[in-house]
Amino acid sequence: MKTARDTRAVLDKLETQHPDADTELRYTTPFELLVATILSAQSTDARVNMVTPALFKKFPDAKAMAKAKPAVLEKLIHSTGFYRAKAKSVIGAAQKLVAEHGGDVPAEMDKLVELPGVGRKTANVVLGHALGVPGLPVDRHVLRVSNRIGIAEGDDPVAVEDQLCKALPKERWTRASDTLILHGRRICKPKPLCDQCVVRDDCDYFRLVIAPGSRGPKTFRKPRR
Repeated sequence: MKTARDTRAVLDKLETQHPDADTELRYTTPFELLVATILSAQSTDARVNMVTPALFKKFPDAKAMAKAKPAVLEKLIHSTGFYRAKAKSVIGAAQKLVAEHGGDVPAEMDKLVELPGVGRKTANVVLGHALGVPGLPVDRHVLRVSNRIGIAEGDDPVAVEDQLCKALPKERWTRASDTLILHGRRICKPKPLCDQCVVRDDCDYFRLVIAPGSRGPKTFRKPRR
């Protein structure tokens, strides 16, 4: 695994390739981001963004959502998949927010993960983007990209989060996650576009898996938007 210094250098390069890295979920309040992130499980941010305008118009805050009828909510979020379980989690989270936090989203990891449907990844998304608290969400893209490059090791999201957080200053945690996620979506896909990657020469996967089977050198090609 790469050193902390090497990890920071890799992220420096990746941030130049993805200067627009940020969460792609649309929200205006911490509560909206909390709900949107719960809905994004096993779905896409684009799909979630299609359903949340109508959802938040009808249920704009935790107090309103806590009173939602499951059947009504299920209909609104149906296209995101697993809509019954998600509706139960969203309503349960809203009810707990109202009962224990006055309807506000707490800015502490331990309190967030007590909410139905909220794990460390969701909590870190909300902390880092909506509440100004450093957090490093680890999803499948972060796992894949960080392991391939060699800046983290293992398939346990909590372990990878710990490794990356130790290598980076707190103020970089959220941006680092956004950057790795975007790189995983655009470049380092399951079938990677290595000729478009700015950290190809730093990447263990390219050096050990891709390069030995390639025919001759390749030059970096800027990805299309």
